Amino acid sequence: MHQLILDTDIGSDVDDAMALAQLLGSPDVELLEIHTVYGDTRLRAQLARRYAALAGRDIDVVPGVAQPLSGREVWWAGHEGSLHHGLSAEVVSSGSAPERLVARLKERPGEIDVAAIGPLTNLAAALEREPEAAGWIRHLWVMGGSFGDDVSEHNFKSDDVAAQAVLNAGIPTTITGLEITQQVTIGADLLARIRAAGPLGAALGADIEQWWAYWNETWNVPHDPVAILALSRPELFTFSEAGRVTVAAGGHSTFVPETEGTVRIVTGVRADEVAEEITARIVTAHGEIDGDGS
Repeated sequence: MHQLILDTDIGSDVDDAMALAQLLGSPDVELLEIHTVYGDTRLRAQLARRYAALAGRDIDVVPGVAQPLSGREVWWAGHEGSLHHGLSAEVVSSGSAPERLVARLKERPGEIDVAAIGPLTNLAAALEREPEAAGWIRHLWVMGGSFGDDVSEHNFKSDDVAAQAVLNAGIPTTITGLEITQQVTIGADLLARIRAAGPLGAALGADIEQWWAYWNETWNVPHDPVAILALSRPELFTFSEAGRVTVAAGGHSTFVPETEGTVRIVTGVRADEVAEEITARIVTAHGEIDGDGS
């Protein structure tokens, strides 16, 4: 059983909401808390609370840092939370995500994993506040970067300063880059299963279709769910040896094997099985509240 804090920019690309629903249906993960980052972090927190409630869960959600340390302008699609009525009624923490992260890690050093599926701004701010916190994270799971090509992935590009600070901190880290996540797709058949999974599935299905319409597509890449699944189902992935990741200005990332390194990257994925497992866990999130009579 992994004890996990999720750090997310839920609300634009639907993959963050999919990753949260997946975690809510994961029997091998105890989701302790959700932290939001990048842009309107309060709105993102209210959306995360809504999804947790749809799965019958009461989870603390803490808004975090709004502006990237890089100074880059926040990208905002404009549809964030638009399909979820009454979000302002969702109660979120009045605290700050970096402070809360330090406090939770200090209470249980070496026991808590962190999954960061947005820009790494909250984590960088937490480490600036308390550098020793790097040694309190059991393992850091990151969706970010793109390795072996010239592509600058959104999370690293949005805050390259934070990404480099976090990846230089000596935290045991697994990174799943774009070249891996783009091998996995969610299409109409899997969407139909998600939409049929009660209120949570219906809400998530609508958000997925909204994202498809935004890009004029009939499928999407579940970037964040793929990165999250590497924690629970490592046998579906292959990994590099330990090394070091450099994030240049503009977000371009490179990995170099290094004996003393603390970072590894995902190098392979069993794509069809991963897509099936992501879908099954999302469906299970609703199945759990069914068992409570909801």
